[in-house]
Amino acid sequence: MNKHETINYIEFPAENIQETKQFFTQVFNWNFEDFGPEYAAFSDQGINGGFFKSTLKANTSKGSALIVFYSDNLEATYKKIEHFGGKIIKPIFSFPGGRRFHFTEPSGNEFAVWSDKSI
Repeated sequence: MNKHETINYIEFPAENIQETKQFFTQVFNWNFEDFGPEYAAFSDQGINGGFFKSTLKANTSKGSALIVFYSDNLEATYKKIEHFGGKIIKPIFSFPGGRRFHFTEPSGNEFAVWSDKSI
């Protein structure tokens, strides 16, 4: 159900939509609906959204917002991301409230994963 004046949808650029879809399907078990060759939508992931064809990249070094996933097992998620073609750009580090790491997916967008669970 849509709620008045809340974040409803988020979109990301993706240079290679097929590789990006494959990565998120393998690592996070996402499902996609294609809307032509230049757009793929996802749903039921905490927020709905999509990827549009673009050479741009969402990156915090350029002022982009950081989307952060939660994991019950940070090390296992880290290994899956590496295994399926993600690049770790900030290894696991502690911060007030837990631990996290940053990665890029195959199209180069930056994301993070955090956990409040210790090893």
